[in-house]
Amino acid sequence: MTRFPSLALLALPLFSATAPAQAETAIVAGGCFWCVEADFESVEGVGDVVSGFSGGTTPDPEYGRSGDHIEVVRIPFDESVISYRQIVDLFLRSVDPLDAGGQFCDRGLEYTTAIFTDGPEQRAVAEAAVAAAEEELGQEIVTPVRDASEFYPVGEYHQDYYKSDDRIAFSSVGFAVPKSVAYTRYREGCGRDARVVEVWGEDAPFVK
Repeated sequence: MTRFPSLALLALPLFSATAPAQAETAIVAGGCFWCVEADFESVEGVGDVVSGFSGGTTPDPEYGRSGDHIEVVRIPFDESVISYRQIVDLFLRSVDPLDAGGQFCDRGLEYTTAIFTDGPEQRAVAEAAVAAAEEELGQEIVTPVRDASEFYPVGEYHQDYYKSDDRIAFSSVGFAVPKSVAYTRYREGCGRDARVVEVWGEDAPFVK
């Protein structure tokens, strides 16, 4: 595979730590929202990514009680720096879009992938990106393009989990560690990056 052009955006500093000046929004589901939030907060032109739930009918979903919702992230971005198409391209190459049953070690509806689109323009762009990804892989992409529905932010405990210094009990080591350490061990143990590289090779944008 040829290195994906959007990777140049990862080499630049973040545009904003909060919200981009000309904010548009993308909502995607890529399995564990800690991981997707971490990935996209490294992208130039992206603001403060928020983890949450969407796609279902269960009222007021919470972590551990999400009902028929799936884990998603809301990505604010400055369209003068990065386009919606680039966001979607990066997203597709950061997940396993061939897996309809979950992502990596996390199985079940809550961890399935999706692209939630706000209106016909985003839908057309997302569908074109999926078609291009299918052509690149030579396999069917099972990640659906769906209409956006209500977004429910998850509690603060789960926001910015990947970089938090708050300490939590971690059973495998028998003592408290920062969330950031627990996150790194979880991500490695779940096999996320290994599988993404297996699917996408050098086009995997967030694998170091």
